[in-house]
Formats: sequence, C-alpha cells, structure tokens
Amino acid sequence: MGLAVWPTTVGFGIQDWQSELMPTSRHASPEGPTATRDAPLHPGPASIVLPTLIREAIVAHARAETPNEACGLIVGDRPAADGGRALRWVPTRNRAASPFRYEIDPDDLLRLTIETDDADETFWAIGHSHIASPARPSATDIGLAFYPDALYVLVSLHPDEADPVTGEPGIRAWRILDGTVHEVTMTVG
Repeated sequence: MGLAVWPTTVGFGIQDWQSELMPTSRHASPEGPTATRDAPLHPGPASIVLPTLIREAIVAHARAETPNEACGLIVGDRPAADGGRALRWVPTRNRAASPFRYEIDPDDLLRLTIETDDADETFWAIGHSHIASPARPSATDIGLAFYPDALYVLVSLHPDEADPVTGEPGIRAWRILDGTVHEVTMTVG
C-alpha cells in the first residue's frame, strides 16, 4: 500500500472494515458544542448545508469511477468552521485507481491549490467515495487527514448505506483534527 506524502498528494487507503470506529464527539447543541469525559469539544462546524447540485455532482462522480474510489475537492469561499459555504465540486483523478484507496493526482492538487489561492478561495472539503463500506473515515483516512481546516465528505455506494427514502447513496461529513473524528450534521439544500 502506497502512502500519500504531504504536501504533494492527498490520499487515503485500504478501508479497515474489521477495526472499531475511532471515537467521535457528540453533536453540538443549539447552545454550542458539548463534550463528555470521553469526547473532546466539537471544533465546529456542528452542521453544514451542502448545495444539492454539489451533492449530485459528487454522487455522479463516485458512480462514474466505480469500481474504483472517486475523489475530489469542494471549493469554498472560506473554511466551513469559519462560516464558509461550499461553492463547487471539482472532481480529480484517483492516482491509485483502486477500489480500496484513493490518492488525489498530484498535478490536479497543485493546479487546484494555485487556482483556489489565486481566487482567494479554500479547500472547503475533501471528498471521496467508499465502494463497499460506510461513509465513515477509515483508520487510514484519519491518519492521512492533512487538511485540518477542511471537512471530509464521504459517499458510500454500498447498498446498505443508501438513504431509506430516496435510495440515493449515503453521504456524510466529518472534521478530523489531530486524529479525532467529529461528525458534522449535513443538510442538503
């Protein structure tokens, strides 16, 4: 298994289906973040709105890349934790070309880094698909979460993860800081 090297690549690897999930913090209450003895304070944002067109683009890209994992970036006006909003989905090539891991192509990452910086935008989220596992970060995903200001948006193409009402693939958002995973409530609209 090849590992990504910061800062030239963003990559995540083989899903660890047998391991327990990393602990997650509790969702924030309307009054603000909550914490327990076991979970650190949620760093925010506690919730986000993902535009419908971006969700549709992520799912279409994930389906088009099957049987391999898909990957890309959601560009935003500023980080989600700072009240930023998602502007667009930019699909990237999966250098790993694997159903078990992804690695954003270094040329795509460099190009998008320059473009977003020149436009005074940011990587609002890093997205990728899981082919046969839930839309939760794997241990590898967590270990290679090199962008602390970005969210991590995962879509699962596994039938058991589909939305029970629409049948659409499950999609969830996460904030990963210092190896700790915080789920971010997502509303599509």
